[in-house]
Amino acid sequence: MTALGDLVRPERYPRSSRYDPAWLLGLDMGPNPLWLLENLARDLDLRPGMRVLDLGSGKGATSVFLAREYGVQVVAADWWIGAEEAAAVFADAGVGDRVEAVHAEAHALPFAEESFDAVVSVDAFEYFGTADGYLPYLLRFLRPGGQLGMATPAMTREVRELGAIPPHIKELVGWEALAWHTADWWRFQWAITELVTVTSARLQQDGWQDWLLWTRACAEHLPDGESANRPVIDMLTADGGEFLTFALVTARKNGRVLGEGPVQVSDG
Repeated sequence: MTALGDLVRPERYPRSSRYDPAWLLGLDMGPNPLWLLENLARDLDLRPGMRVLDLGSGKGATSVFLAREYGVQVVAADWWIGAEEAAAVFADAGVGDRVEAVHAEAHALPFAEESFDAVVSVDAFEYFGTADGYLPYLLRFLRPGGQLGMATPAMTREVRELGAIPPHIKELVGWEALAWHTADWWRFQWAITELVTVTSARLQQDGWQDWLLWTRACAEHLPDGESANRPVIDMLTADGGEFLTFALVTARKNGRVLGEGPVQVSDG
């Protein structure tokens, strides 16, 4: 089996396995985004007709997946990829009528307050979401009772607990590993605000192996893939799952859900 064939795993990721791995690799901006999203979505309640913000949507694979698999209306927001480039991906995938591409920076989102039923972010939250004030900002755009879910590179133990970034990780990513927090760190970071109720916070099972399979496929099938991906392969191989994985975290925004009746107050 080739490295490309390794990306078809119906026993583990049945929804993702229906997508052409060559198409997915052509949209590469990080470890298999459909595997991460399919895993994350098990802890969410996504229903047809919901309006979902795909925050840090990259070249659009996750937005296509959300529209096709869950029947939601998607706003795909990314800072690094232009809206025209992303919109072409959506049109080619046949979801142009269900996915809107927006060029936006995560700290300056151009949306109305409480305009989304859910916010999803796959392999992007580590770049903008670790600051203490970011969750309160992001929640402005989510209706009461709305869902938040993100998948982000993670460590099995906090760097601060270890006292140093492990050498095989530091050599490749340096200080950026400080943003690769544990699932427990994220649970506390969100729950302490009392703005959300955390519904799940877990590490992806064998996440480092999924990451390695993806990176090997990139090395084999993308232009300059070997030179670009060999350092990551070496890092993951040296790690062997000791420290590296992904955190999958979901929550609901606290507050009265729109459409609920008024709160009844007893006369005593």
